[in-house]
Amino acid sequence: MGVAGTGKTTVGRLLAEALGLPYAEGDAFHPAANVAKMSAGTPLDDADRWPWLDAVGEWIRDRAGHRGGVVAASSLKYVYRDRLRACAPGAVFVHLTGGRALIEERMAARTGHFMPTALLDSQFATLEPLRPDEAGVVVDVSGTPEEITERALAALRLLPAPQN
Repeated sequence: MGVAGTGKTTVGRLLAEALGLPYAEGDAFHPAANVAKMSAGTPLDDADRWPWLDAVGEWIRDRAGHRGGVVAASSLKYVYRDRLRACAPGAVFVHLTGGRALIEERMAARTGHFMPTALLDSQFATLEPLRPDEAGVVVDVSGTPEEITERALAALRLLPAPQN
């Protein structure tokens, strides 16, 4: 989870590979209308996000009976993560975080993505960091994708084992 440009896709793929789990790109669950809206520089509202979150939550739920999976999705608000946890109560979040300048620089350097840097401020305004009662870890995004992934894996290892 995290704002656009934090490396959710890159780190998510590396995490999935390291953990031997399937990976899904959260952006692929957006309906075309959401992608068009964001491409035009218009932030999504909650009504836009609910169907997307439900689709992501279903993907997580479908893997819960197996070993799990890794999905990259912004999940910026507590209520969004709560909606995902309603589908998959054991979901654990990796909050990728960093300074605005670094993230804007990374967004500007990437190609072929529909999310313009103009929406970064709205992402930060919407962001509600992980709360202490949420299962998850916070990982700084400075460094290489491999370094970020190693920090995420180390932090995840420190979490208490899930209770059945």
